[in-house]
Formats: sequence, C-alpha cells, structure tokens
Amino acid sequence: MRYSIARDTLATAFGFAVAFLPAQSFASGNKIALVPGGPHPYFAGWVQAEQDAAKDFGISSAEYKVPTEWKLQAQTELLESLAAQGVNAFGFFPGDPVGINSTLEEFKSNNIPAIAIAGCTQDPTDAEFCFATDVYQAAYMGTKALIQSMGGKGAIVHLAGLLVDPNTNLREKAVEKAVSETNGAVTLLQTIGDTDDQEKGDQKVNALLASKKDQVGGIIATAYISSVVATKALRNLGDKRIKLVGIDDDKIVLDGIHDGFVAGTVAQNPYGQAYVGTYSLDLLASGCSVKPGAPWITTPQTAHFIDSGTVLVTLSNIDAYKEELKALSHKMQKTFKDTYLACK
Repeated sequence: MRYSIARDTLATAFGFAVAFLPAQSFASGNKIALVPGGPHPYFAGWVQAEQDAAKDFGISSAEYKVPTEWKLQAQTELLESLAAQGVNAFGFFPGDPVGINSTLEEFKSNNIPAIAIAGCTQDPTDAEFCFATDVYQAAYMGTKALIQSMGGKGAIVHLAGLLVDPNTNLREKAVEKAVSETNGAVTLLQTIGDTDDQEKGDQKVNALLASKKDQVGGIIATAYISSVVATKALRNLGDKRIKLVGIDDDKIVLDGIHDGFVAGTVAQNPYGQAYVGTYSLDLLASGCSVKPGAPWITTPQTAHFIDSGTVLVTLSNIDAYKEELKALSHKMQKTFKDTYLACK
C-alpha cells in the first residue's frame, strides 16, 4: 500500500552516518540514491561513478540500490523506503515510464527532487529532467554502421530489448528509418523482441540462426544482453559472414570486435549518467531548480531531455573509446550547472 512520506519522518533521518565514504568535512548534507528499474549489467557503471561524484563534490551520502526484480511495485517500494530513511534526492531508471509518475508526484510534494537516468518518464511528469542516451539516434547510428559494414545491401534482423523498457519502441523506429533510407537495398527480415534477457535471448537468437542463418546478412542488437548473446552465437558458429553491430561495451562484445565476429558497438555512457546525475541531484537538493530556457531536447516522451552521449566503437578506436567517454562526461559536468540549472 502506498503511503505519504511525512516531512518530519524524513528530517529525522538526515543524521545517519555515511556507509562507504571516508570521514571528511562535507560541503553537502544531502543523501542521494540511484535506483535502476531492476537488476541489469548496464547499471554496474553507476556504482563507481556515484562514489566518484560524492568524493569530488563533497556529498555526504550517495548509494546505489537495486530492486529485487523488474517490477514497478518493487521499484516504488524501494524508492519510498529509501525516502523514509532520509534520502532526499533520487536518480532512477523508470520501471514503467507512466506508472512511476505517481511516486514522483509524492516526492515533489515533499520537496524531494528526482531525475530520470538512462530511460525517460512520460510527460506529464514530476521528474526534473531525463539524462540518458538519445536511444533513437544511437540505434539509428548503429544500424547505419551495420548497413555500411554489409556493403549497403542485404537482409538484417533487429534484436530488440525488453518490452517493458521504454527505450525499446524508440530503437525499433530508428532501425526502421535507417533501413527505409536504403530504398529497398536493405530489408528488415525480422524484429525479435525481449532478447535483453539471458535465457530468452539465447533461445531466440539460436533459433533464428538455426532456421534463417543463410538469409541473414546482418544483425543489429540494440540492447546489452542481446549484443552479448548474438556475439556468442556467431563465435560458436565461427561465422564472420554475418555482420553484427551491438550496443554497450561488454568484454564479450569487445573481444568479438578484436576477433572479427563483431563489426562495432555503440558505447553508451552509464558512468557519465551517474557522475553528472549525482552532481546535479546534489545541486537540486541544495535549492537549485531547472532552467526553463535551457537547451532541452524534446522527445516523444519528455520535453526536458539531455543526451548523455555515445561513441561508436570499432577496431580503429577500441583502445581509446573509454577515454573519449570520460572526457565527454567531465566536459559536460563543467558546464552543466550554468547550462541547465538556476541556482541562487
């Protein structure tokens, strides 16, 4: 059952000790939590980034908490529990882009800022803004790279993410757009959803290759586990004819690029999302507000979107791309306050 978070309950929790940060004089007494929609390897990069931000910006407490499963109720219960324990600013990946909004409304009424990270809520929303990969552009870029690696012709298969992921539909539209621009030279043989799950992904990808391998010229995988599963499947077959472009930078995918089983992958920026996101949450919890005239990007989900950046990783830049992303993140942080926030 949902409950209201009383202000006096929140106030009593602010004196809790910091769990993992060394004793120091803090510039901020804020308690910040990053909460994904459920367990997923993508969010592993948030842990170090949040700790780095806490250290760099003097934030008293920054923690990463994961719901036990990918269910909205599990996420909202965790969020409300953390708020009752004194967390006064949240970064979250929405377990449901619409369903999460009632919890955000509750937070807003208690002056608890929240931002969507890595995936957006659906307007109207009380999320201050969405800081994430422009997933439409990333999937479009990845599909264009795949088509180029195929010599501009052939049939491709799209391995799509979880149906509950708000990004999945946007990625599907981007793949379709890139294919349509070839004027029939490239065809979309099939879109296979819910492959961003180890068991389902293995079953679906191996079934595809068993039945249609000879028809497939390329695979665009727009989700993390989908990319890993496809890389493993092509390596097991010893197949370098089928071109693959994935997303994210799992070691299996990077090894696939080194060994010629993967043409490339679109590296997102989870570190930057958590690092800059934690920094901005500290400012919001300290009295800053979003700047109405900021250069927001308008997306189908929200009018307050900020692109966290991507890098296309191929054999040519595989040893340098992490530094590219890190430099991008620190550059963004330096201008973030003046660009997107109004602070007294």
